[in-house]
Amino acid sequence: MLLQYTTVILSIWCLLSGALSGDTDHSLDACSQIIQITSSSTKVYYPGNPSYIKAISHWANGTSTQLSKCVVEPTTAVDVGKILKLLGSNRTPFAVKGGGHGTNPGFSSTPGVHISMRSFSSVTYKKSSQTVDIGAGLLWDDVYAALHPHGVNVAGARALGVGVSGFLLGGGYSWLSNQYGLSIDTIVAYELVLPTGQVIQASKLSHPDLFFALKGGYNNFGIVTGFTMQAFHQPQVWGGTIIIDGANEPIVATAVENFSNNVKDTKAGINTLYNFSNGSISIVQIIFYNGPLPPAGIFDELLAIPSLSKNIKTSSFQAFMQAGGILETDSRALFHTVSPLKFSQTLLEVVRNETLFWGTYLASKSGTFVSYAIEPFDAKIYTHNKTATAYPADRSTPFYPYIIWFSWTDPSFDQEFYTAARESSDRIRDAAFSDGQIDILDAPLYPNIALFDTPLEKMYGINVPRLHRIKTAVDPMNVMGLAGGFKL
Repeated sequence: MLLQYTTVILSIWCLLSGALSGDTDHSLDACSQIIQITSSSTKVYYPGNPSYIKAISHWANGTSTQLSKCVVEPTTAVDVGKILKLLGSNRTPFAVKGGGHGTNPGFSSTPGVHISMRSFSSVTYKKSSQTVDIGAGLLWDDVYAALHPHGVNVAGARALGVGVSGFLLGGGYSWLSNQYGLSIDTIVAYELVLPTGQVIQASKLSHPDLFFALKGGYNNFGIVTGFTMQAFHQPQVWGGTIIIDGANEPIVATAVENFSNNVKDTKAGINTLYNFSNGSISIVQIIFYNGPLPPAGIFDELLAIPSLSKNIKTSSFQAFMQAGGILETDSRALFHTVSPLKFSQTLLEVVRNETLFWGTYLASKSGTFVSYAIEPFDAKIYTHNKTATAYPADRSTPFYPYIIWFSWTDPSFDQEFYTAARESSDRIRDAAFSDGQIDILDAPLYPNIALFDTPLEKMYGINVPRLHRIKTAVDPMNVMGLAGGFKL
């Protein structure tokens, strides 16, 4: 990892030597103006400063990082408002970065002014209201560590290394989702800086339209600096990771289908990853029970599969997450998705074939890793929240997020990898349709893992017109259009 960051630093500095010479836009002027209008605690960093490199870096540096004119690190929502108002009036391109785990190019990076939310890093558990205030600059690692001593938890990410803000603004599927719904369903308020610079608390009562829009609608309505989420008692949990040879995939497919169709205990969950690396397929089977021990029989079929390694035990939730490690990638990566309505051995065989085909084919184009994550959830997951949210527009039909993850190193093959991801998602969707999943054509795609050119209608469906109206009302000058992301 140190070598990777050293390489990135050297590459960035070499590029900047030429990129900044003869600069004619007003991004640099905006950088100097920001210093003048904000408090002394807000910092501005320029190329050459180690804090600049840390702030613009992403989990997938090659595809997600751009060279900004400066990094601005505000420390208060008021300063964020001053910055946003200035950038809007100057029409200066900008980016807002939380954890930096997104892979879509330009979504949280810019050649203009880069706003790092790193200083918004507090976690406050309020026992009286059973809620938690969470800063937008945190990783879920930090949140889980802070809540562990209190014996409570929130519906956060299912992997470490993921940022809080992007995850929550796009939806959020959690290990607790079977019990409590999507992560956005457990948010009770947002601290939001509007494009005008005004700081508000958006809740169901105070700003119902914005409260609806922020639940999946990303950064179209301003900059979120903090989230208030419901807190839940967190007991010890049982689970861990099993590594299985790809030759046993038919047994895995049968067990996953049976689990998804028959297990109704909402404390139980699994995540099955078909991985291709170094010329072969392996399967990572994660199992989870939100309690010290599961009832007999729930996981027996999965546990009986011959394995290369198995680490299943009772532990704290934090220890369970740490045992899974942090997902690593090479310099370039993408996520994409498809939304099946159920799991079957027929469909899982298609996923296995996709893993093998694209893993083999893309290896010759600097591909280093291909993964398909199968995530069965309880069929009633979307019924926990009766209030409309931007995502999903329709909660009456259960659907499940497949994750397609490709990693590679050579930028000259970028388009081939993006094309491969589109073709693979289409093939899985078509196979599901042929397998009897007629409604899959209308199932929404999960914004947090949708490829950058996914149409808004495919994610938000009938909610798109309402989201447009809310966007126009709060941002008539389209200030947030100066930043990346899925734009309304």
